[in-house]
Order: sequence, then structure tokens, then C-alpha cells
Amino acid sequence: MTVGNIASKKERKSRRNKPVDENAPLLPKRQEDVGFDEFNGASFTGAVFNLSTTIVGAGIMALPAIMKVLGLVLGVALIIFMAFLTEASIEMLLRFSRVGKCASYGGLMGDAFGKTGRIMLQVAVLINNIGVLIVYMIIIGDVLSGTSSSGSHHAGVLEGWFGEHWWNARAFVLLVTTLFVFSPLACFKRIDSLSYTSALSVALAVVFLVITVGITIVKLINGSIAMPRLMPNVTDMTSFWNLFTTVPVLVTAYICHYNVHSIDNELEDSAQIKPVVRTALALCSSVYIMTSIFGFLLFGDATLDDVLANFDTNLGIPYSSLLNDAVRVSYAAHLMLVFPIVFFPLRLNLDGLIFPSAQPFHQANMRFALVTIGLIVLIFLGANFIPSIWDAFQFTGATAAVCLGFIFPASITLRDRHNIATKRDKILCVFMIVLAVFSNAMAIYSDAYALIKKNPSPRE
Repeated sequence: MTVGNIASKKERKSRRNKPVDENAPLLPKRQEDVGFDEFNGASFTGAVFNLSTTIVGAGIMALPAIMKVLGLVLGVALIIFMAFLTEASIEMLLRFSRVGKCASYGGLMGDAFGKTGRIMLQVAVLINNIGVLIVYMIIIGDVLSGTSSSGSHHAGVLEGWFGEHWWNARAFVLLVTTLFVFSPLACFKRIDSLSYTSALSVALAVVFLVITVGITIVKLINGSIAMPRLMPNVTDMTSFWNLFTTVPVLVTAYICHYNVHSIDNELEDSAQIKPVVRTALALCSSVYIMTSIFGFLLFGDATLDDVLANFDTNLGIPYSSLLNDAVRVSYAAHLMLVFPIVFFPLRLNLDGLIFPSAQPFHQANMRFALVTIGLIVLIFLGANFIPSIWDAFQFTGATAAVCLGFIFPASITLRDRHNIATKRDKILCVFMIVLAVFSNAMAIYSDAYALIKKNPSPRE
């Protein structure tokens, strides 16, 4: 089954207004008669939390480093600009989906470009989401069990609390986390079933933000924070090209397009999806801006690509060690709860790619279990055998993520099979494609040049 084979929303009537057959038996005759029909539709709040959780992932920890490259003024402006661009691309997807009666991103790509378009979309989701989930698991291992780089060891939370033991080694901690956290959460067949964990995930992101803001305010009061750089420091062409390396990070930070249709399909009132998208983007943009500003204020030019790594040193305030642990644990827990939200479309697209003509996925328990187990094993092995994925994450952000977020939606609009695109739409789409291709080509070139020359990353 492909994600494009889900029933069209136009064919689904409101579940609340579903007529009652007085002659129907009180109990179903067969088990298969009981299913998704008993689901009364997702709430507005649950949809906002699910979409917000899709958006806020590992990318939030790289945002303070963007301020280091761009300066506060240009950095905040780019975060806001990217939010509006994301909203515009999602609006195009939804508008063309309604006209084409497509209930999924894959179905819409198939409607515009045929089987090739659908396969391209599914492959992009696989590359993006597998890479993102491996990054999540690596970061969780770093936070809980520690990591070693450049000859220095950064102790994990468990190692700091209990000392070094076999049971808090990286591989064992990730195995336990996979078996008792990721696997149970990955077993849900509806994305709305994750609305409560999504709400908790957003709350944990806010906890991280509140602690960071509090620490920064304390240090501002005691005068230990220097004036931050407001604009980028461009001294030559190399530093100018380095500005474009921030684009893949921002693109990855806002990627949620692959889950919009799944959330839309489960809403009781499909007219709510646009307010859901705008509310989620407004919420996440606020968190992003606050995290970027206060994270950069707190660490200044010492800000690392992953700002979480800055929280393993003395912050110079009372209870520094306790606050460091609170920040790292809250973020690790946040990623654990984000995992199933990103995993949901990954599993659906892989099943659609391998079994395009099979029965509906939620009805095939054996296939559902095999695909789920296979993906979790692959991600677990990747997190254990790939020592560092940050450079690879940069490349996936500049390829698969930018395709999902901007190039595919713009291409669908320019294709305009139903003749509904306006002149403004087409101008915006050309701008999206040019911006995406140019800026990400520059980012790939800059990172590849740094790797070949063995120079440090421009944000380190």
C-alpha cells in the first residue's frame, strides 16, 4: 500500500454525523468490523502538538550556532523568513491535494508526476527520516552515556551520577531505550495516538528553553555576558560562502511536510488543517527564536554546532551541575518522544515503496510488525556503528530535506495539472527552487571543502 492509496477525505463523512442503523447488531460479527471507524477524529490541540513535535527535533540545538555565523539580527530574520516560506509551501501542498483529491504527499507527487514522482518522494522521506532518527539516537547515547572526541571524554549523565559501569555503556543504554521506549511508541497505528506524548515532548522543549533563559538572565544581571554580535563577520569570499551553510540547518529545522497529510486525514474537520499549520509554525518559531537568542547570548563565540555540548562545563552560577543535567535529560527525553512522530511516515513510505499493491497497512499486522522491527534494527545499528553523523546530517539536510520542503512543493505548483496556480504562486515557486538549489549547493561545497582540507567547520 502506498501513502497515496488512503481514502480521499472527500469520500469520508464527518464521524460525528454518521447515521445510525437501528437494525444493526450491538456487537460486530467479525473482528475486522471494528477498526478505525470507532475513531472520532483528532482534536485541534492534538494535531498542533503532533505537527509541532514533527518540527522541533535535533535542529533546535544547532540554531544558536546559526546566530554565531549570521549574527542576531540576520539570524532571527532568517528564522522568521523560513517559517513564512514553510507555511507557503505547505499551503500549496494542501491546495493542490484538495483539487486533486489526494490524501497524501506521495499521492500528490503521483498525481503531478506519475509513479516516478511518488517514488522520488518516498525515497526522499526514507533518506531524510532515517538520517534524522539515527542522529536522535546518537545524541541520546551521547547525553546518557557520554562521548569521546579529539582525545577528550565528555561524561554522560548516567556516568556522572553512578560512575562507569557495564550497564551505562552506550550500546546497552541504547538497547534498553530501543526496547522499552522506541519500540512501544512505534507500535501505534494512528498518529493521533501520539498526541499526549507529543504534548509532553513540546513541554520538555519548553523546559530546556526556560532553563536556558533563566541561566542567561542570571549571567546578564551579574555582568558576565558580553555584547553579542548583531551582524555576520564577513571578511573575505570564504566567510561569505560560509553564510550559506546555515540554510540546510534551517531547512531541516522546519521540515514537517511528510506528516501534514497524515495529521490532516485524522482531523475530524479538515478545514482546521490550515490553522493547525499556522499555530504550530508560530509556536515552533517562537521557541526557535528564544533558543537562538539566549543560547548565543549564553555561550557567545564559544557556541558549538550542538549547543547541548556546551552544557557539560561549569556555567559559573550556583547549581551549575544540576542545571546542566536538567537541560541534557530534558532534551534526551524530548528526542525520545519525537522519535515515533518521525518514525510514523518513515514506516508508511517504506511499506508503500516495497508493497505498493498490498492490503491497507493498518490491517496487515504481520507486515506492520516486520517493517517496524526492520527499521528499528537498522536505526539502532546505524547509531552504534556510525561514530559521527553531523557531516552526513548536513548533507541530507541539503538534499532530501530541501526536496521535501521546497523543491517538490514548488515543482507540483509549476506543473499545475489542474490549472489553479496563480502568477504569484509561480514566481514564489521559482524563487524557492533557485534559493534551495543555490544555497544548498554552496553549503555542500563549503562543507566538502572543509572536510577535504581537514579544516574545522565554520560554526565550530
